[in-house]
Amino acid sequence: MKKLLLTFLFIFALTTVNAQEVVKDSTKLWTKKGNISLLFNQSSYNKQWLGGGTSNVAGNFGINYDFNYKKDDVVWDNKFILAYGLSKIKGDDQTAKTDDRIELNSLWGKKASGNWYYSAYFNFKSQMDTGLDKDNVRISHFFSPAYFQVGPGMLWKKSDNLSVNFAPAAAKAIFVHSHFTEFGPSFGVLQGDNSRFEFGASISAYYKFVVMSNVSVENRLNLYSNYLDNPQNVDVDYQMNVVMKINKYLSANVALQAIYDDNSIKGVQVKELFGIGVNYGF
Repeated sequence: MKKLLLTFLFIFALTTVNAQEVVKDSTKLWTKKGNISLLFNQSSYNKQWLGGGTSNVAGNFGINYDFNYKKDDVVWDNKFILAYGLSKIKGDDQTAKTDDRIELNSLWGKKASGNWYYSAYFNFKSQMDTGLDKDNVRISHFFSPAYFQVGPGMLWKKSDNLSVNFAPAAAKAIFVHSHFTEFGPSFGVLQGDNSRFEFGASISAYYKFVVMSNVSVENRLNLYSNYLDNPQNVDVDYQMNVVMKINKYLSANVALQAIYDDNSIKGVQVKELFGIGVNYGF
């Protein structure tokens, strides 16, 4: 299954690149740009290595694609993120997921005054493959969990690299398959249910800056407070992506994600990925 999925992602990436090279937007209303990365990590030790260690190999595939619209006083920013990674430890028959994410962000705005816009936003997050816990018990799979957020608000947009959206009346829905909640709650969904609805306030911020000519840092932050249940417990999702270009096609990437959601787990979830590999912009 995992080999088939990786093959599909590779073909999808090639198709996307070719499509972007052929299709041209004559209206100039759309701005499209993206990045495809294929990162590798590998460690190898022979039997005489006294320091200890286990040989392993890992790979991560990612797509980060922006397609933004602007006409007169209307802006519509869209971002698609896809990431998948696997690692294999020598002597272990199974591979392990290191990353699995699919996300779509859409933000529409109509100018109000200055850098302010009336806005509406939509966010979708899920995963593509089965997730296992430390005991190899299945705890997630495609579209389970799946997160949706939507709501009106006000957008402050200084530039394409700096914006903050305020949504004081935002709906949030979480979906999981019923077999994950048969014996207890899962991802905030109560036992016996397959969905959870929340209504609250959302703040989303985006900031991208260039440290030097070949190093860029992209930051995304989402805060959500549920009016219906412990509004003081704010959900936090912070993502940072650092790209350090070596040349046109090679780069080192660092991806960091920190999540706090007390409905899922009483603690901060942190994920960090680092790798060197092929990086293609389109």
